[in-house]
Amino acid sequence: MFVGLVSLEAAASFSPGSRSILRDIGSNNADQKDNALELNATNFDSVFQDSPAKYAVLEFFAHWCPACRNYKPHYEKVARLFNGADAVHPGVVLMTRVDCAIKMNVKLCDKFSINHYPMLFWAPPKKFVGGSWGPKQEKSEISVVDEWRTADLLLNWINKQMGSSYGLDDQKFGNLLTNISDQEQISQAIFDIEEATEEAFDIILSHKAIKSSETSASFIRFLQLLVAHHPSRRCRTGSAEILVNFDDLCPSGECSYDQESGGKDTLRNFHICGKDVPRGYYRFCRGSKNETRGFSCGLWVLMHSLSVRIEDGESQFAFTAICEFINNFFMCDDCRRHFHDMCLSVKTPFKKARDIVLWLWSTHNKVNERLKKDEDSLGTGDPKFPKMIWPPKQLCPSCYLSSTEKNIDWDHDEVYKFLKKYYGQKLVSVYKKNGDSVSKGEVVAAAEEMAVPTNALVVPVGAALAIALASCAFGALACYWRTQQKNRKQQIQRR
Repeated sequence: MFVGLVSLEAAASFSPGSRSILRDIGSNNADQKDNALELNATNFDSVFQDSPAKYAVLEFFAHWCPACRNYKPHYEKVARLFNGADAVHPGVVLMTRVDCAIKMNVKLCDKFSINHYPMLFWAPPKKFVGGSWGPKQEKSEISVVDEWRTADLLLNWINKQMGSSYGLDDQKFGNLLTNISDQEQISQAIFDIEEATEEAFDIILSHKAIKSSETSASFIRFLQLLVAHHPSRRCRTGSAEILVNFDDLCPSGECSYDQESGGKDTLRNFHICGKDVPRGYYRFCRGSKNETRGFSCGLWVLMHSLSVRIEDGESQFAFTAICEFINNFFMCDDCRRHFHDMCLSVKTPFKKARDIVLWLWSTHNKVNERLKKDEDSLGTGDPKFPKMIWPPKQLCPSCYLSSTEKNIDWDHDEVYKFLKKYYGQKLVSVYKKNGDSVSKGEVVAAAEEMAVPTNALVVPVGAALAIALASCAFGALACYWRTQQKNRKQQIQRR
């Protein structure tokens, strides 16, 4: 009992729900090595209410139970991935425990109908606040974990729920930008832009952000850009699958999101980069704090990588697609408005691919300048990755004609060459080593393949038409794809 009370006191010493829970559990007790957070009836609701984690696992146990003691090392193997000072994937899953053998927790355990030990539950953290569970409940957002007896089984179960691919042997990536002059580090970002693409799609789904013909058209345009130019093969394929099914998924711009609605054709049934994209693995974009870099960094790298892959006739379409996507689907309001203002400041349509490459580079630097002032004054920046004007001299000395503390005179030809190589060839160098790089011809082939579902249904004419109406900007890809859709529709109509 005394041991239990000590552990509860340690847990209560943290600010409930703060990010320190995910990183600093046990830091006040030299003998406490546990990463799973032990809760009690006093702090239970407040911890879950304020937790930044996306999901939570809750274990009910009894300290006198031999099976519970034997299971604890398995639970801790999984908890060390998500909780504690050295968490490999912090902020994703909050791993918690409640000791039902302590008197103050008896009523709490009764609310969850605990009739054996250990017993594990899964839900978004806020669903546990004031929550309960019973075996006869027909609908509950709190699920019983039914595969948990070993660390492998529990982690596999978690991966199934999240569509993730975490492993018990995952190690925390170090901060990769220790040598800022090393251009090869950008090759790690190919994984980051896959994750950022998937996360952007998740955000659209969670906010049900496609809600009108305007937002629908904006999403279609961005998908067209991804199908043709995303550096990742699986993101091109996933984007194509959504695009060719879009008219059925979102008739008249009104999308079906809920899997529970009875129909199979909902956006939630699609993965824009496939089912196997690892989550929580930001490498190039990994910050030294949970709340820094990550998704926003990955999204910037994605936009730069798209800009350097387009051709001259596509520049204005790509500019419009990127501006509209951020304006409609980036949920940080201040960031969205500032970016939109910079888009509106462009008065002359782009004609060359070089135009959008340099505009996006200049825009990113302006954003960094603005954010650096805010972060320096508020102390909210990443101390190991402060905002800077980019590229620094160490990375591209030829980009600089001259520079002073307040002004830089850029050689725009050299900047353009650097950006093309850095976000083009260097970015996909890992894929090339693995034999995964593809040509635009292969993208067309992939689009063709996606255009003929196995059930022989015709790709909606609207989706095919939208591809072409992009401006035939994607040249052979857009027009060829549209032609193929028309031919297939005519062939099936003759049958």
